[in-house]
Amino acid sequence: MLYLSLYLPLPCGSRLHLMSINKAKSGSQDKKGLPVLMVHGMVEDGRIFYHPSGKGFGSYLAKQGYQVYVADLRGVGKSTPKISKHSLHGQTETICHDLPAIINFILEHSQQPKLHLAAHSWGGVYLNAMLLRFPQLIDKVISGVYFGSKRRVRVKNLERLLKIEFFWNRFSPLLSKSFGYLPAKKLKFGADNETLKTHRQCVSWVKNDHWHDSDDHFDYGQAAKNLVLPPIHYFAAIRDFSLGHRSDVKLFMSESCLKHASYQLLSKKAGNKLDYDHLNMLTAAEAVDDHFPQALQRLQQKESEQARDQPEQ
Repeated sequence: MLYLSLYLPLPCGSRLHLMSINKAKSGSQDKKGLPVLMVHGMVEDGRIFYHPSGKGFGSYLAKQGYQVYVADLRGVGKSTPKISKHSLHGQTETICHDLPAIINFILEHSQQPKLHLAAHSWGGVYLNAMLLRFPQLIDKVISGVYFGSKRRVRVKNLERLLKIEFFWNRFSPLLSKSFGYLPAKKLKFGADNETLKTHRQCVSWVKNDHWHDSDDHFDYGQAAKNLVLPPIHYFAAIRDFSLGHRSDVKLFMSESCLKHASYQLLSKKAGNKLDYDHLNMLTAAEAVDDHFPQALQRLQQKESEQARDQPEQ
C-alpha cells in the first residue's frame, strides 16, 4: 500500500491534510480507480479510517483499487495550524469552505469526474449538510457509506444521560469556555480537539430539532425537503448506545433524505461476527471480513447502476 500525505492550502492560511492511500501499482499505465473521500467525526482525526500497518476501512478500499483520500479537518490530525484558543472557525467554515475545496481538489488530483463518500459519526452530518448547501455537488457524488452518523440524540437510556446530556451538552461547554477550545486530546476523551465555535454549533444541533446554521440561519431541514441526495448506506452498531444509536441514525436518515437511502444494523443476531460499538465498527479486525465487503458491494452496485443509467453518447 502507498500512503502519501497531501496538503491543501486554504485562503485563511490553514492547510488541510489528506492521507492518500493507493494500491501499489506495477506500472504507470494501470487504470486509476474511483476516488473515495473519508471524513471523521467529532474529537477524532482521519486515523479512524486507516493505520500504516494496512488496517482500516480506507486501507481496505485502497486494496480493492480505489483512490482513497482521508481528510483531517481544519486544525485536526496533520492539518495546520493545530486547534487552540486562537482558532475561530466552526462547522459553518467546514461545511461551506473546507469540504467543497477538498472535493474539488480530489477530483482534480484523481483525474476522475465523480467520487464516493465515507464518514464516521459527525462526519456524515458534515457531508450531508454540505450537499444540501451546495446541490451542484450532488451530481459529483456516486454514493456514500456512513458509520454511526446521527445529528440529534433522542434515544432514552442511561448512557445518553451521562455521555450526551451531562458531559457533551453541559459539562464540556464549560471546558471549552475555560480553555478557549475543547481540549479533548489533553483530557483523553478524544483523539483530537475541537474549536469553541465547532463545539458550540455541534451541541446546538444535537439538542435542537430545527436544523439550521447559527451564522446565516440557512435551513438544512427545508433544503432536504426539496433535494434528493445521492444513495447513502447507513451502518449502525447494536452496542452503540448513545453516540450513534440505531434510532438516531434512522432519525438522521429521515431528515436528510430517505429516497435512495438504506440502513443496516451490525450485530451477531443479524449475522455479523461481533456485536459492534461506535468505534470498533471501523477498527475491529473482524470488520475486514464482515461488513467491509458489504460496504464495498454497495459502492460497486451504485457504480454499476449509474453506468447503466448514463445516456449513450
